[in-house]
Amino acid sequence: MTRALAEAAAAARSGDVPVGAVLLSPAGEVLATGHNERELHGDPTAHAEVLAIRRGAEKLNSMAARSASNKGGDGRRAGEWRLNGCTLVVTLEPCTMCAGTIQQSRLERVVYGARDEKAGAAGSLWDLLRDRRLNHRPEVIAGVREEECAEQLTAFFRGR
Repeated sequence: MTRALAEAAAAARSGDVPVGAVLLSPAGEVLATGHNERELHGDPTAHAEVLAIRRGAEKLNSMAARSASNKGGDGRRAGEWRLNGCTLVVTLEPCTMCAGTIQQSRLERVVYGARDEKAGAAGSLWDLLRDRRLNHRPEVIAGVREEECAEQLTAFFRGR
């Protein structure tokens, strides 16, 4: 979460809502990071979670392609979009778009800090990630360093 908080601070410095995310491999290694870049790029989909997931999938595919050419690796195929065994750590509870991306990417676990009572889709307003009607439901761990994550957001909006 320390790394995700640093990513969130980077978002605030560029004028974006301070949300940061870190994608971890099944072994716990950092695959990718992201922070909100909506204002920076004028892209409504440039949420921290989506960017970290995109970057992590690209990195895993690049590694798989290199491994295949060397006849080694962990059995992951180039072009594989599933992020089985991976964990996403994010400072704010994912919204519906991000929760859908998490669900579709088959992440094993989501760890988040602050609850989002206005748009949260991992237990606050909705609970898309644990909806029994869906074929994949990642483990959700909420409230990790919640006060620090919430304070970063509160300070940003207070300054506006």
